[in-house]
Amino acid sequence: MQAKRMPAEGHRKTLVLRLRDALYTQIEAGRYGPGDRLPSEARLTEEFEVSRTVVREAVAALRAEGLVEARQGAGVFVLKPETAPALPFQKIDYARISTVLEMLELRTAVEVEAAGLAARRISPAQEEEMAARMQAVETRAREGGDTAEADFALHLAIAHASNNPRFAEFLAMIGPEVIPRRALDPEAGGQSEGAAYLAAIAAEHARIVHAILRRDATAARQAMRHHLEGSQQRYRALLRGATG
Repeated sequence: MQAKRMPAEGHRKTLVLRLRDALYTQIEAGRYGPGDRLPSEARLTEEFEVSRTVVREAVAALRAEGLVEARQGAGVFVLKPETAPALPFQKIDYARISTVLEMLELRTAVEVEAAGLAARRISPAQEEEMAARMQAVETRAREGGDTAEADFALHLAIAHASNNPRFAEFLAMIGPEVIPRRALDPEAGGQSEGAAYLAAIAAEHARIVHAILRRDATAARQAMRHHLEGSQQRYRALLRGATG
């Protein structure tokens, strides 16, 4: 096999990085797979025309990255790539009532405080946005459409009004599927949601928004808690019915 010449000029660190990159590329390309032994130190020294010190440091860099391991008396072996840890909220079964309840409890812990902060920090532009989002929910309900998207947008507007971006990031991460009636019945819309139910939800939303607009943080927290804990009660009743 023809030797791959490494540039003679430059500092040793440059040579180390180049050799490390060359070996990394070979591992990524599958030339050396998990469990395979890398060429010996002497072989790498000859193949890349570098010193043993450069080889050792390049291999040490690969070891530090968890790509290879040295085995006493056997050599250096390629490791199986570690499986990336699962991202949170990626494997949620929204068809399960128990899962919806879990998410409602989590939302309550987060959104109650978001509503309180919004009452203290909301800007005039955010006031207009929040009012528009509440109007959109009411309009969708009157038209007999699915209100879940508009509902989520209202909650997101409240989170933005907290002026702590982490609240909105949290809601955006878990997405509109957290709106319970959508989670339990993706086809729900119009009359299937129930006029009385939608009227109750609209009244709860109005209490939250009006408290925020009055800059009443205590009332805003109470209204958001009442709204989300009311949803929990409704779905616990469904759960009892499903298991009874």
